[in-house]
Amino acid sequence: MEKTVLVVTDAWHPQVNGVVRTLDELARSVQEQGITIDFLTPERFATFPLPFYPDIRLALPTRGQVAKEIDALAPDYIHIATEGPLGLVARGICLRRGLPFTTSYHTRFPEFVSARLPIPEDWSYWWLRQFHNSGNGMMVATASLGTEMAARGFHNIKRWTRGIDTVLFDPARRQNLPFPRPIFLNVGRVAVEKNLPAFLDLDLPGSKVVVGDGPDLAHLRQKYPHVHFLGRMGTELATIYASADVFVFPSRVDTFGNVILEALASGCPVAAFPVTAPSDILADGGGVLSSDLRQAALAALALSREDARQKALTFSWSECARQFLSNLAGVPRSAFAGRGRRLRSAS
Repeated sequence: MEKTVLVVTDAWHPQVNGVVRTLDELARSVQEQGITIDFLTPERFATFPLPFYPDIRLALPTRGQVAKEIDALAPDYIHIATEGPLGLVARGICLRRGLPFTTSYHTRFPEFVSARLPIPEDWSYWWLRQFHNSGNGMMVATASLGTEMAARGFHNIKRWTRGIDTVLFDPARRQNLPFPRPIFLNVGRVAVEKNLPAFLDLDLPGSKVVVGDGPDLAHLRQKYPHVHFLGRMGTELATIYASADVFVFPSRVDTFGNVILEALASGCPVAAFPVTAPSDILADGGGVLSSDLRQAALAALALSREDARQKALTFSWSECARQFLSNLAGVPRSAFAGRGRRLRSAS
């Protein structure tokens, strides 16, 4: 019998980020295993722009609206992917009805907030513990993140890896770009939490190239006139990755970093700080980790591009889907017996 999973997410199109990309690929991959994923996203509700980040719009859901969506879908499993307004309302409904659910931790929300507002990280982590520990498991992308979150008091932590499209991101796309070599590349959201000045301030030969959009783009373009800011790109980004010489990842707070895999799959070695995410991905090759990011970037120039590609081939979206479904397998389904009838009577 076909099973259905409802994924509740505040992160959705037209946002371009690792959460949206992961959920898109997850839905495609699980179909091959007879599973259907339905998404409850901000598209179905009135929205408002996130303060200090207007490109992200958050939903304004009511409990009745979300309950009606859950009743109509009558899923076998519920997964709450984000801690935003939709995630909060869905969690409340699940707790009130006694419905099991899982969650995932994609974004370092405490660090994201404290970088913009005078709110201590400890306060945000306290709130996140209440959110995630009330479910039937919290999924994280890497082992080191799981260890860190366990030390912070989070329970029932489950691994959920990420994958990469090795057909789109391919070293064969390498071309000569109109920038002096070596080309040091960064791709991602142009925002304060990405720590881009740690890359842009480095004394490096050749050229620095940044691909992406975000609230800090205009400011950084003005501050670093010699950096090539290319803005947001589509599939042509694969050519930029393959044509760069080193991918520099200055973030200290990412929970994974899909862009690291995109660079590796394109044959581009990576330079990063020895922190969660790059430390997990690059532990046995593909890049250089150092607290001196300049040293890491220069050392990465000497790495094998073929080795970088081989490292990326150890990740797949099919394995991502397998881990996700395995994490759901341990969640009780008895609360969903009777499906729509039982759910509606619980309203």
